[in-house]
Amino acid sequence: MVVEDGDAKPLDLFLSIGLDKRTAENALVNQKVTSNLTAVIEEAGVSECSKTIGNLLYMVATKYPANALVHRPTLIQYIVSSKIKNPAQLDAALAFLGTIGPETFKLNEFEEACGVGVDVSIEEIQSTVTAVLEENMVAILEQRYHINVGNLCGQVRKHHPWADAKIVKEVIDEKLHGILGERTADDDKKPLKKKKEKPAKVEKQKSDAIASTPTLEEEVNPYLIFPEPAENYKVHTEIFFSNGDIWRAHNTKEILERHLKVTGGKVFTRFPPEPNGYLHIGHAKAMFIDFGLAKERGGSCYLRFDDTNPEAEKKEYIEHIQEIVQWMGWQPFKVTYTSNYFQELYDLAVELIRRGLAYVDHQSPEEVKEYREKKMNSPWRDRPIAESLKLFEDMRRGLIDEGKATLRLKQDMQSDNKNMYDLIAYRIKFTPHPHAGDKWCIYPSYDFSHCIVDSLENVTHSLCTLEFEIRRPSYYWLLLALNLYQPYVWEYSRLNISNTVMSKRKLNRLVTEKWVDGWDDPRLMTLAGLRRRGVSSTAINSFIRGIGITRSDNSMIRADRLEYHIREELNKTAPRTMVVLDPLKVVITNLDSGSVIDLDAKMWPDAPSDDSSSYYKVPFTNVVYIERSDFRLKDSKDYYGLAPGKSVLLRYAFPIKCTEVVYGDNDTIVEIHAEYDPSKKIKPKGVLHWVGQPSPGVDPVKVEVRLFEKLFLSENPSELEDWLSDLNPHSKEVIPEAYALPSLANAVLGDKFQFERLGYFAVDTDSTPGKLVFNRTITLRDSYSKGGNK
Repeated sequence: MVVEDGDAKPLDLFLSIGLDKRTAENALVNQKVTSNLTAVIEEAGVSECSKTIGNLLYMVATKYPANALVHRPTLIQYIVSSKIKNPAQLDAALAFLGTIGPETFKLNEFEEACGVGVDVSIEEIQSTVTAVLEENMVAILEQRYHINVGNLCGQVRKHHPWADAKIVKEVIDEKLHGILGERTADDDKKPLKKKKEKPAKVEKQKSDAIASTPTLEEEVNPYLIFPEPAENYKVHTEIFFSNGDIWRAHNTKEILERHLKVTGGKVFTRFPPEPNGYLHIGHAKAMFIDFGLAKERGGSCYLRFDDTNPEAEKKEYIEHIQEIVQWMGWQPFKVTYTSNYFQELYDLAVELIRRGLAYVDHQSPEEVKEYREKKMNSPWRDRPIAESLKLFEDMRRGLIDEGKATLRLKQDMQSDNKNMYDLIAYRIKFTPHPHAGDKWCIYPSYDFSHCIVDSLENVTHSLCTLEFEIRRPSYYWLLLALNLYQPYVWEYSRLNISNTVMSKRKLNRLVTEKWVDGWDDPRLMTLAGLRRRGVSSTAINSFIRGIGITRSDNSMIRADRLEYHIREELNKTAPRTMVVLDPLKVVITNLDSGSVIDLDAKMWPDAPSDDSSSYYKVPFTNVVYIERSDFRLKDSKDYYGLAPGKSVLLRYAFPIKCTEVVYGDNDTIVEIHAEYDPSKKIKPKGVLHWVGQPSPGVDPVKVEVRLFEKLFLSENPSELEDWLSDLNPHSKEVIPEAYALPSLANAVLGDKFQFERLGYFAVDTDSTPGKLVFNRTITLRDSYSKGGNK
């Protein structure tokens, strides 16, 4: 990231409290974080401080509850004075203050809640670790180094919540080594996955977002719950009126027979997006249900644009939606627009007026809201039919000003269902329509048009999300009032995914205010963003099938679950290669400077030795590059990287041993000198990825790599009042000059790879002939986190 001159002062300020440069620069990207962090540093009254205190102040700037700002200076003084000295204490303090809000509180209660003054000795930690390991001894001896150390740490922290997490981990590692001894070759192998006895229960456990075996929903036909078209004679719903009347919505025998004659008894569904933005993963679920049901039953699905609001619709969105539906693997039976039916809709509105079931109203939006809240009829509700007919015609001819009249349905203002409060059917808008041109200056509402067009297109199954369930009486009221065919309506739960927003309004704000880099930003859960990130439509559809199409509401699906399906596919389809993100030069002193050894590297873990197409060439010269994080000056037993006097194996190549460290200015490490073992007699435990010079004196291929994290810090940012302040300042990291193997130079858009030890990556649309750009789609299942390794 390039920091502009105007950012120099806040950047210096952030660096002065010990933040690393990357964190400080990322903070400047988010104006909210910049403002908060500057204020926090001023309240702390420090010109410089330790990295530990600086990181805690950064946490305050990004996580502090807005309802308790009056107490922030108090908390900051606890941090500066080192009374609160680790993230666990600070998280507890933030939770306490978030609950208290602006109210006063007793300091002793606050200090008790966040462990002020509690010092956990190393002896106490060692004693508790010993007890926890004894409790888990059977699993430890069975699983050895595959045991979940994080779970063991969590058990210790239950006894000592304020203990230093790093010390706890070190003690556990040391004691595990004492119990198990040195790691064996089997310890370094991936553990075999065990099938779960009852996979269906995985869905009920909030913590188990990833299933290693197919869930029950994946194993059965998800469309069996829907009736056949010929069965659509049953009562759909009962509409209760305040005067005691009850309408029982169902198709008469004659109406159903006419419908079946037109359709031949086949299933007809529709996918009806509004062309006012890009589609997101929630729409993928809708497509899976709408298109999937039609396909499974041998029927047809319309792609219908609900284009009733000319002010919000754009041709760009229409073209995107058509293209992304195809990309998702679905083929519409026909592309239609609600605007195709504007004349029929107008004629039916006139018919409603003639039947005394609609009227022209002159209330303002504020008056409509007030009358609905009081369940009062509009003063124009009972005007003569002939008068409403004339006024509605005047509306159509543009003789009434915008906002001065609407057409409302005469439903039931005293109903217990607010969606029966005389909904608006037509409003005046002097705006040309993207599809219909300037023929109309009155436009139908969604509530009026949706159900009627469903009926006109002979849709058999009208499927929508659960928030529309309350509109079901209004949907059928209108069709009954006009004696039209009634589709079978069924609502399903919305798809809510953690650490993101799905509202089009919020997505539009993120895009238009440039919090993200457009609708296809890889951090977004838009389908365009997921595709750009490297996610395939088959992985998305597999994920949707896995979660099912149930009616269980308010369920939050963790992003981990989607990631599981993405990994499963990429593990089978993405060839392996090697890229170094933060290169550290290694000079092989016992290899001639003019030598180039071409080595064979596997594209796939199980590549057969006799299949040359499963291998690619890797040049090994006397200058190679490893990750800077894979070298440290001080070695330790649990560290598998390179250190002075230590050997590691370069993947697909030779063991190398560090013989010298070369320093530059400010004691920075410039390069490493090492010797390689051409006989491969040495068998190091550590295996590193690397990139060599393709030929002597020539730098490796330089590529840009973009690393992405979750866009929001909270699991459900939509619940937050100031949801934009929850944006993750570390959601995007750009590495402008990573080193890649020569074989990557010919990658093109659509290519996907596994960069060994780093994750799965895809070629980005920003790539040019002179500079490839790769997006990290997802990290590896088992991140390589030994010691200083990533």
